[in-house]
Amino acid sequence: MDETGHRNPASGIEKSNLKTKGTVFYNLPTRDLYEEAIRRREARLTVHGALAAETGQHTGRSPKDRFIVRDADTENVVWWDNNKAISRAQFDTLFEDFRRHAEGLDLFVQDLIGGADRENALPTRVITEYAWHSLFIRTMLIRPEQAELADFVPEMTVIDFPSFKGDPARHGCRGETVIAVDLTRKIVLVGGSSYAGEMKKSVFTTLNYILPPRGVMPMHCSANVGPDGDAALFFGLSGTGKTTLSADPARTLLGDDEHGWGAHGVFNFEGGCYAKTIRLSEEAEPEIYATTRRFGTLMENVVLDADGVPDFDDGSLTENARCAYPLDFIPNASATGRAGHPKNIIMLTCDAFGVMPPIARLSPAQAMYHFLSGYTAKVAGTEKGVTEPEATFSTCFGAPFMPRHPSIYGNLLRDLIAGHGVNCWLVNTGWTGGAFGTGERMPIQVTRRLLTAALNGSLNQAEFRTDEHFGFAVPVAVPGIDSGILDPRGTWPDKAAFDAQAERLIGMFIENFAKFESHVDTDVLKASPQMRQAAE
Repeated sequence: MDETGHRNPASGIEKSNLKTKGTVFYNLPTRDLYEEAIRRREARLTVHGALAAETGQHTGRSPKDRFIVRDADTENVVWWDNNKAISRAQFDTLFEDFRRHAEGLDLFVQDLIGGADRENALPTRVITEYAWHSLFIRTMLIRPEQAELADFVPEMTVIDFPSFKGDPARHGCRGETVIAVDLTRKIVLVGGSSYAGEMKKSVFTTLNYILPPRGVMPMHCSANVGPDGDAALFFGLSGTGKTTLSADPARTLLGDDEHGWGAHGVFNFEGGCYAKTIRLSEEAEPEIYATTRRFGTLMENVVLDADGVPDFDDGSLTENARCAYPLDFIPNASATGRAGHPKNIIMLTCDAFGVMPPIARLSPAQAMYHFLSGYTAKVAGTEKGVTEPEATFSTCFGAPFMPRHPSIYGNLLRDLIAGHGVNCWLVNTGWTGGAFGTGERMPIQVTRRLLTAALNGSLNQAEFRTDEHFGFAVPVAVPGIDSGILDPRGTWPDKAAFDAQAERLIGMFIENFAKFESHVDTDVLKASPQMRQAAE
């Protein structure tokens, strides 16, 4: 290897058995990946120095095209009701076809780590055909120290070839797009999609499989730490506010999307952030906005004008426009990616029905109930085919990435909450004054003020009422907040319409939770919402 990170043509890539007649680029730095991506016309430079790429037809994940190998090791462990299976033979055929496809490509290789806790880390080699994909994953995972690279041995391999086309008859997939995960051998194959997020979520899925037996809880959450060392976790699906709300200038950012919680505390899985940019503004999100004006930030599906100026209000490519940037681009980011045990857990929901209050305090049983329920709305563009918010239940706030049964994660979380006396809150970043289409999105200033009060402990001193539908505790008054917004029913002009909407949502909760009833204790079952006579 020379100093630019090139390998000679026709060289092989250890462990993956890939061989190419092209050039293999090993661990290229950001500058070189910029140059390669621009030279290959994969991406263009913005006026502020960021790199911008488009992903074509796939502007979000393709969960229906993801498959896990069903073999002797996974047969009785993987939650097959939630995960599609392919056979060992189908995967091996697909892998061999990937090898043949690689022969005509230049390849970019990055050796990286998933997990800031080295005892529970996942050394990962990522092989891509696009330079900008190599930059993306180099930004999102943790870069080893130079000394670690010298002895780097990958435990996992991810191969990402957007130009590869799957064959349903041959590979057991649905169409030309395929994401195949071999949890036994820790190999992931991504073909037919240019959406870079598939790579990072494949690493997350693998960590979700290997960590629970070690007593480590893998979590789809952001995390930050207060000045007194008090960590907070923010659970939620894409678009619910994990990245935005954890980027708090008064607190140290641990990470924005994926973490583990074990015996020694909380640790980030990643080394970067992946923030939504649609309608991004300097006023509302100054820290994230500032990253879009820096060399080293990668924009995905952000519309640029002829001069390379981004228009964050233009959703013509997708509502799921994003930017990936190193964690240290946030001024108050953690240098270690590690913290002690959390003091508060925030469960974020984007309630498209307009029924949930802006904040509620949960008992341990209620926390377990809402964690397993994972109610929110899929935000437009987060997944292919989703064009407007729609109600969904995604258990553990991350069902697409959970290979094991949700009770495994739920019981782990409940034990950790009980063992460390954690306060739990449910926060609605969705709609108020009506459902989606008639009401308004919850003002972010209200959400931030309520979160600050929850995290600094002052909210615990407020007067609370018991919600007549969900049974959780809702504050009656909070300094600096219009008390009217704390009562969802009161914000609706038509109270009868609210009651009907609440009844509909409660029915969905009850129907969804039926599949968990045999896996939880009585106190969790009693945390289920029920329709009560609404006060006029």
